[in-house]
Amino acid sequence: MKYDVLKLAESISPADENAKTAAKNRQNELLKPPGALGVLEELSIQLAGITGKVKNDVSKKIHFVFGADNGVFDEGVTASPKHFTHMLMDSYGKGYGCGINILCRKNNVDLVLVDMGIEGEFEADTAVINRKIMPNGTKNLAIEPAMSQIEAKMAMSVGFEYAAYAKEKGYNIVGGGEVGMANTTTAAAVIMALLGTRDAEMAVGRGGGLTDEAFALKKNVILRALEKYDLSPDEPLRILHTVGGLDIAALCGLYLGCAYYKLPVVIDGVIAIAAALMAYKINPLVREYLIPSHISEEPAYKLAVEKMGLKPMLYLEMRLGEGSGCPIAMGLVEQATVIMNDMMTFSEMQLESEYRKKLKN
Repeated sequence: MKYDVLKLAESISPADENAKTAAKNRQNELLKPPGALGVLEELSIQLAGITGKVKNDVSKKIHFVFGADNGVFDEGVTASPKHFTHMLMDSYGKGYGCGINILCRKNNVDLVLVDMGIEGEFEADTAVINRKIMPNGTKNLAIEPAMSQIEAKMAMSVGFEYAAYAKEKGYNIVGGGEVGMANTTTAAAVIMALLGTRDAEMAVGRGGGLTDEAFALKKNVILRALEKYDLSPDEPLRILHTVGGLDIAALCGLYLGCAYYKLPVVIDGVIAIAAALMAYKINPLVREYLIPSHISEEPAYKLAVEKMGLKPMLYLEMRLGEGSGCPIAMGLVEQATVIMNDMMTFSEMQLESEYRKKLKN
């Protein structure tokens, strides 16, 4: 285990408020009514707080996809065959026209694929990096803890290591995604445990289109597990290793690492938000480095973003996974930097601006 993530997370520093103030002041001087560009303005101010600079560049982008199988699959909580995890990661790695391949390519995002614990091996010419923590994925959380604390920490360390890699290689914005059959079950269980709720009707979704019978089973499996382990919201590591997944653990480590290295990180759907909430419970300052991409259709997603006070920028009715919202959102973040960097001010245009003092921002 290369990084003691929990220890390093204690050193995460808050956003630079002076830089945010300077960025807001510049936004108010640009050739537009104050606040007229909405979320694009907010993003540029957030970036200033992350980097300490008013003008930023996010043209060098990287996206990590962590793949893992989940033992809870055996309970019948997903409609997809288990081997789809391997098949999909193999397809990404061979550069086939999958969603994440196309979106990353179109948005000039480098794609890194990481096997955290997928059953089976990949051919040597497949661009999937072997970082298996558990060769066949996690254990069945309905019967026993999904993984040990050590395995959870090892998976978090891998995610943190990729944040360090992004920093070292000069990337200036990061995304994270996942692939793993049954991981909407682990994500819902993690979110419910972290929020201290047992309301499955409010928190559990159908994932990949479950029948009514299978959907009821999924909710029951999650509720029985939460009751079995008697998890407290104040025990994030115990929650992670008991009902989480290797993909969630790696994403959690990635988010904490990006906050540690002061890199903006874009988060995706319900599995990503479960990892983000886990990171937030470890150190709430991580919130200042998170950029939520799109609103997931899974109900647990909305509970998590409300808890963290995050505001996703897109509503696209997406539920693909893979971090597919990240490259799309990265393009919007880049537009926010263009506004901040290149748009002229009233003074530069020598336009009268005294009247603007009376405007409400």
